[in-house]
Amino acid sequence: MKLIIAIVQDKDSNRLSGELVKANFRATKLASTGGFLRAGNTTFLIGVDDSQIEAVMDVIRNSCKIREQLVTPVTPMSGTTDSYLPLPVEVQVGGATVFVLPVERFEHF
Repeated sequence: MKLIIAIVQDKDSNRLSGELVKANFRATKLASTGGFLRAGNTTFLIGVDDSQIEAVMDVIRNSCKIREQLVTPVTPMSGTTDSYLPLPVEVQVGGATVFVLPVERFEHF
């Protein structure tokens, strides 16, 4: 048995949740916040048999797409901000960060 931890952008969360239900996978959703863009994320905890890992990974791949987004950098904490003009920068967001961990024991009450 494995525990799949998938961290996805909030924009992909509802789509992924719906697709997991369609494919008969149970998941627990946790609200989380990303460090780089300080944007909202959702962390999914999905327990599956070893034989189901690739099926879950396919659902995640098809539901969570990487896309480009313009962000404005945060102003510097120190120094003068007189000459600092934040210009939007294009970054990649979305997709999923996925960890697959072994589970020694699982019980459902």
